[in-house]
Amino acid sequence: MKQKAVTSTYIHIPFCSQICYYCDFSKVLIDYQPVTSYLDALLREIEQADMPAQRTLYIGGGTPTALKANQLRYLLEGIEERVDLSKLEEYTIEANPNDLTDEIVEVIKRSKINRVSIGVQTFNPKLLKKIGRSHSQEDIFAGINRLQKAGLTNLSIDLIYALPTQTLADLKETLTLALQLELPHYSIYSLILESQTVFMNQYKQGRLLLPDSQLEFEMYELIRQTLQESGLIHYEVSNFGKLGSESRHNLVYWNNEEYFGFGAGASGYLNGVRYKNHGPIKHYLTAQTTGLLRVSEEALSQKEIMEEEMFLGLRKACGVSLLRFEEKFGVDFFEIYGDIARELEQKQLLDLSDGNVKMTSKGLLQGNDVFAAFI
Repeated sequence: MKQKAVTSTYIHIPFCSQICYYCDFSKVLIDYQPVTSYLDALLREIEQADMPAQRTLYIGGGTPTALKANQLRYLLEGIEERVDLSKLEEYTIEANPNDLTDEIVEVIKRSKINRVSIGVQTFNPKLLKKIGRSHSQEDIFAGINRLQKAGLTNLSIDLIYALPTQTLADLKETLTLALQLELPHYSIYSLILESQTVFMNQYKQGRLLLPDSQLEFEMYELIRQTLQESGLIHYEVSNFGKLGSESRHNLVYWNNEEYFGFGAGASGYLNGVRYKNHGPIKHYLTAQTTGLLRVSEEALSQKEIMEEEMFLGLRKACGVSLLRFEEKFGVDFFEIYGDIARELEQKQLLDLSDGNVKMTSKGLLQGNDVFAAFI
């Protein structure tokens, strides 16, 4: 299998100003945390990596903008001193709407960041409280306005649907308000109950009223129809964008390409090995002193990499290129997956007509079944 230079990086900031009820990412409340020690350790990890010039960087969390302005400046300047950004195409930072103060926006503006992904989730005030968010509808518009005034226009917002007690009318109103912003990119995910979250505890106690599967299906159909009618391209299961505004960093994941992962609990993929760093923060800081940052490593077989190529690549509207598959793995796609693919084609779940294997509209609605067929 051909190896390519690794030109994408994920950097994890595990601090949050509040803990959302659905989130299971590696995170802690920022109050009383060793922020400076963490940032120093993170920058040391980056410095010790053997990295070529990077094409995409993504700072996620947690909430990177939960940092104070001087802390964020220290982080961004430290990254730019240690990472070759001469071939940079996309540099994203995640943000909460109510963190986007004039100070924070000014720090972002003065860095090499050229894309901001904002965690909106919903515009409905009651639902925002119900899911543990601290921002308001006014914060959303104010934060985005500050970014745009600062010349930061490559913006994306995250939304979540199938929230507790959410109705189709609630979702329709959120989509209307979201599209009024006329942003180049929107990510819209269905709520997933994760272990060790407030929502999972409420669900086990019978206190979480969720939309049924039929309503969730109707919500997804409403999202697809509304955003496509507004001129956005549905280029990935949960992502919509104007032509040319697709998330280049996330396409690295969906194209099953390798990437560096830095920080507490961060995952990376290098030389056919998927790895995860120690987390939470204290474990990460301790691991820094031993030089053994990784809590797990998994060397993938070619069979496993091919499976990932399929269930990640099929998330894209363009699917998996048969030519790219053959070039990457040195085998014909149909030798490995011909029977599966033709069976799914007969069920009208896959389209094999143009040199790509991709999901049909029907397949998109049964995506998990399609993905599972290749595992």
